[in-house]
Amino acid sequence: MSFQYLKTAEIGAVGVVTLDRASKRNAIDEATLAEIEEYFSSVPDHIKAILLKAEGEHFCAGLDLKEHFDKKRTPVEFMRVCQGWHRAFDKIQFGGIPVIACLQGAVVGGGLELASAAHVRVADVSTYFALPEGTRGIFTGGGATVRTARIVSAPRMVEMMLTGRIVDVHEGHRLGLAHHVCDPARGDMPAAEFALELAQKIAGNAPLSNYAMVTSISRIADMSTTDGLFAEGLMIAVVQSGDEVQQRVGEFVAKKAAKVKPDSGAGLAPQRLPG
Repeated sequence: MSFQYLKTAEIGAVGVVTLDRASKRNAIDEATLAEIEEYFSSVPDHIKAILLKAEGEHFCAGLDLKEHFDKKRTPVEFMRVCQGWHRAFDKIQFGGIPVIACLQGAVVGGGLELASAAHVRVADVSTYFALPEGTRGIFTGGGATVRTARIVSAPRMVEMMLTGRIVDVHEGHRLGLAHHVCDPARGDMPAAEFALELAQKIAGNAPLSNYAMVTSISRIADMSTTDGLFAEGLMIAVVQSGDEVQQRVGEFVAKKAAKVKPDSGAGLAPQRLPG
């Protein structure tokens, strides 16, 4: 695929998607949104995880307000724009492939909505978060009331929007906006390097298990307890029929698989791994 505002690449089974409007702080206009939707609508079968990152100092400053100002959209026109954001970001969240976002600098407005659609978020220490819609006289339109509010809670999101305050990377980590923070000053791996390692590790999981995790858990959270438990049972029944189940469980039974314990090395931390 050839794009104007995205760069795409492949590193083994990991697809790499890079926002490429650094001069605009990677703000999202209609053309960029269309490219995001196009990529996530037709991910090649051999790609098992996706690393989403950005050129320049900032991940994404949100909606391209200049385009919005110049177009003077009617309410109906902007409703259609919002539906385009929802459709594109749904394909990130529910497309069946784990998406790992690497964040730096501004993750603001629509940029936070984009990051909230990813399944794992790795933040450079320079990262900061904000929802400045209140100060701009607008409202969220890319899914923050659903995705971001479920991460930080609705009352916290209301406060962020009313005040427009900056949430630094450490508070963002506590709130769940970032799962990992990489600070090279304390010996951590660079965020892009760590995010790629995570993506490669996740790509090594059983594909059907990954699919189940990224498509079902958020949906089950929307259900009643009874419906959620039933859906969970259906999903594990499907996953258990996967070709890799017997092989992977067999390795564990034969004591060939690593046990889960703090010093097993099975997980990753932002610090550089030995070797």
